[in-house]
Amino acid sequence: MELAYIPSPSRGVIHLGPIPLRGYAFCIIIGVFVAVWLGNKRWLARGGRAGTVADIAVWAVPFGLVGGRLYHVITDYELYFSEGRDWVDAFKIWEGGLGIWGAIALGAVGAWIGCRRRGIPLPAYADAIAPGIALAQAIGRWGNWFNQELYGKETDLPWAVHITSSLDGRVPGHYHPTFLYESLWCVGVALLVIWADRRFQLGHGRAFALYVAAYCAGRFWIEYLRVDDAHHILGLRLNNWTALVVFVLAVVYLVLSAKKRPGREAVVEPGADEPATDEAEADGDAEAGAKAESPEAAAEDGKADGAEDGKADGVDDVKNPAKSDSESKSDSESESAGKKS
Repeated sequence: MELAYIPSPSRGVIHLGPIPLRGYAFCIIIGVFVAVWLGNKRWLARGGRAGTVADIAVWAVPFGLVGGRLYHVITDYELYFSEGRDWVDAFKIWEGGLGIWGAIALGAVGAWIGCRRRGIPLPAYADAIAPGIALAQAIGRWGNWFNQELYGKETDLPWAVHITSSLDGRVPGHYHPTFLYESLWCVGVALLVIWADRRFQLGHGRAFALYVAAYCAGRFWIEYLRVDDAHHILGLRLNNWTALVVFVLAVVYLVLSAKKRPGREAVVEPGADEPATDEAEADGDAEAGAKAESPEAAAEDGKADGAEDGKADGVDDVKNPAKSDSESKSDSESESAGKKS
């Protein structure tokens, strides 16, 4: 008896007139926006300029999409180039099929180009964007739910996903929702990186390396549950080997980087504070000019000047009492002489 399960959508695309709205594409787009939003907040906290993350993402995202698609097509070439297949389908990215390994690798090339154009160190940018990438993956995995793909072995667990499609060799039934497992794991990775970055002040690419290592650890066991066709090497799926190798490389980088370059970058974007300084000076000049032009300010200045002059005269009288007496005596003698004459 089926008590509970995760239902699959009856279709992954809705047509708005002639325009198809695909759930997979929406998940990718929303994930990109979340990654840029969080990355921008972290970049500002590190002392960078607003908008820099988005500017570099203009380079990183297209490169990442191309890299993700290339990895998928190369590792699953039989889906597009075997007998009875249409090679044109290799370009239909909206139908699903992005390899995270290729997306990160080629996306890093795009980010490097964007960083080089702005004079920004790539490791600092990677640290800022790392948790956002993990959240983007968490959101993007729900695109597999819309396409009824990348599920695991059969199960009777109450959170099993109900597959109803029979396209491309699918067998309707209840399976482990590996897309959900990976989505939740990626959320945990994002939180881990944010916590570790605050706790240990990670820099020089170590926050990004932590993200990579943590993701690979989860991807390794999740890959065991999947039942979709994949190439095997020595009994392990290709993605298991990829996750293992990348995990080792990330850990080695973490250890060596911490020894060679401890701490974090003091400046992540040269000249990021210059606009704020210029603006403050401009505000100060404007305020001084407004005060000088104000009639009330002029009147107050006049009163202040008069008070200062009066004070100065009083001080002179106090300092020269003899002078005041002699002047008074001279005036009296002059008056008496006038009367006599």
